[in-house]
Amino acid sequence: MSETLPSAAATVASWRAASERGDVDAAVACLSRDIVLSSPLTEQFRFEGPDQLRDFLTSAFTAVEDIRFHTQTGEGDAYALFYRARVGSQPFEEAQLLRLDDEARIKEITLFGRPMPALTALMISAGSELARRQGRRGVAALMRASAAPVHAMVTFGDRRVVPLTRPAAGRT
Repeated sequence: MSETLPSAAATVASWRAASERGDVDAAVACLSRDIVLSSPLTEQFRFEGPDQLRDFLTSAFTAVEDIRFHTQTGEGDAYALFYRARVGSQPFEEAQLLRLDDEARIKEITLFGRPMPALTALMISAGSELARRQGRRGVAALMRASAAPVHAMVTFGDRRVVPLTRPAAGRT
């Protein structure tokens, strides 16, 4: 077996622990200098480098609360992690695909989240917080104002309309 396997497992364990504590510094310590994160909310840009990831993680750990990992799979340089949490009052679940470099540092993160009301709540909370942290107060306000109606529609649809499509018991 490669010598990086135990250190890759240690890096993933450190990443999990840092995420559950909301510890930005410990999470950033797991990253490579060439880290790239693909946003779960947009294809418009990626977060690149430890400095951008520090801002992203600070905003994410503010918005996403009570992270508890429940499943992990992988080996070598690729791991998939799954956790449950909350974004405000919305239950949230995320899958993370982590790819590690030759030094067992995380070089690529791809995020997938559900359900939709939690994603729109995350867009409002983390998106506006990230813009605010970058000194873009106007963009932060615009993010909140433009995402709030989408969140309201998605939340209403999830609570009132989607249940109407649930298969009826005993229906033939």
